Amino acid sequence: MSCVKQSKIINQKSKVEIRHEVKRLKLQMTENELLCKSAKVWNQVEANPNFQQATSVFLYWSMQGEVYTHDFIRYWSREKTIILPVVDGDRLRLALFEGVQSLRQNATMNLYEPQGNDYPSPQTVELAIVPGIAFDRSNHRIGRGRGYYDCLLPQLNTYNIGVCFDFQLFDSIPFGEFDVSMDEVISDIISPLPCFSTSPIGNTGKRK
Repeated sequence: MSCVKQSKIINQKSKVEIRHEVKRLKLQMTENELLCKSAKVWNQVEANPNFQQATSVFLYWSMQGEVYTHDFIRYWSREKTIILPVVDGDRLRLALFEGVQSLRQNATMNLYEPQGNDYPSPQTVELAIVPGIAFDRSNHRIGRGRGYYDCLLPQLNTYNIGVCFDFQLFDSIPFGEFDVSMDEVISDIISPLPCFSTSPIGNTGKRK
């Protein structure tokens, strides 16, 4: 069954404008600045009780310009079960992260995905850490417009944390009927920690 959203999109033009604004702001940042901001995000995630208690976490292998996940995933996969998305037509499947060597590039989507079978028990995944183009103070989310996460997340029993940079966090964003809200959103602007911290994430946002 197709999972493409069929509902009327509310304020689609405003969503497009927000995506353009975020893209413009992102282009003003250097790679090191984004890595530093990513480090502050993961400092907070690691201190979050929902992350600390979870034994299985649905994450994402970050693309350029997203909150950087690669070293975070490599580090925590030693202690937790890490599940990543696989694009399958108009939906996402869940697959176990079994090391960087198991990832293959999806040339169409320009991202890396695990190879192998689907994760056998998606209903048991406890926590989802979700990227997005924009979030707001009410935990609403704007994605890339394909509806992948809006389709997937209602099928899981996860506590959902959105992660973003400060310039992706708005007071209010348009919210459609089938858009899925997060349980909470973590942005680097909330973190009191500097880039140089005692976290296992170093000052560049990469694991030592």
